[in-house]
Amino acid sequence: QVQLVESGGGSVQAGGSLRLSCTASGYTIRYYCVGWFRQAPGKEREWVALIAHDGRTLYADSMEGRFTISKDNTKTILYLQMNRLQVEDTAVYYCAAAMGLCPVRPKSADFSYWGQGTQVIVSS
Repeated sequence: QVQLVESGGGSVQAGGSLRLSCTASGYTIRYYCVGWFRQAPGKEREWVALIAHDGRTLYADSMEGRFTISKDNTKTILYLQMNRLQVEDTAVYYCAAAMGLCPVRPKSADFSYWGQGTQVIVSS
């Protein structure tokens, strides 16, 4: 059974940094499209960044240049390094995985496996 567990969330001031981790068990992330989504209060879940089985990365426009997604296939851990955080980045961040290729226009429905989420709060 596939399980994803996030960690690394917390509170930080605007301009600061956080690194989220997602540990996968039950499968190897090497052959999956894995990534991060987030959901702010009162808003729909939106995708943040994806990394394909071959290491190619894809970022949502507002995150590119500030966030970096990476993975360690050996340890089956997915990371999201978040720099220059803004108040608007406050949300619950979820790790997600899907078999096969990464979708060109990612949606929540494209991903079958989800973590429980980790809260990120950015204050001004």
